[in-house]
Amino acid sequence: MGKNKFYQKYKGAQDARDDENVIDPENQNAADAGNQEVSIDDVAPEAENAGEAEAEAENNSLENRVSELEEQVAKEKKEYLFLMAEFDNFRKRTLKEKSEIIKNAGENVLKGLLPIMDDFERCLKAAETSEDTEAMKEGVNLIYNKLKKYLAANGVKEIDPADDTFDTEKHEAISVVPVPDESKKGKIIDTVEKGYMINDKVLRHAKVVVAQ
Repeated sequence: MGKNKFYQKYKGAQDARDDENVIDPENQNAADAGNQEVSIDDVAPEAENAGEAEAEAENNSLENRVSELEEQVAKEKKEYLFLMAEFDNFRKRTLKEKSEIIKNAGENVLKGLLPIMDDFERCLKAAETSEDTEAMKEGVNLIYNKLKKYLAANGVKEIDPADDTFDTEKHEAISVVPVPDESKKGKIIDTVEKGYMINDKVLRHAKVVVAQ
């Protein structure tokens, strides 16, 4: 009777160990799935797809940037051509206006001389029948003064070299005369032909005689 109890106890312990060693299929599948290694062949396609998507996005961004720059260049080129055309028109218009100003200025000067020409003609006509020389002389002086005023009004004035030092910028020496007085040397002692200036520019040099 004691022997049978010992055997049953041993048998129970053995059965318990066997139960522990029995593997549950569900648990086995879970363990196998957790221990399964990830193959590089499974990862590569995903990485490749991600790289292609990134490259495509970058390419699209570059294409958009190129398109923007092309539009900007086209716009600036159009504006440049417009400005060039405007400048060319401005240049031509300025040259035309300048030419017209010079032409009209010459016409205005000549037109202003016509009344003086009329005075001279009347004076000459009166001289044919008049014997009053003093009246003729006075008439000529009036015409002369009128002409001087007209020239002065247009910026023309005489160069008065009397007792002046010879200046090559304004005078032209046609003769030199020796003088004993040292203080007179280099001075103008006679004017053969008057000089004229227009707006501070020499229009005609005065022809003078210089002391030496």
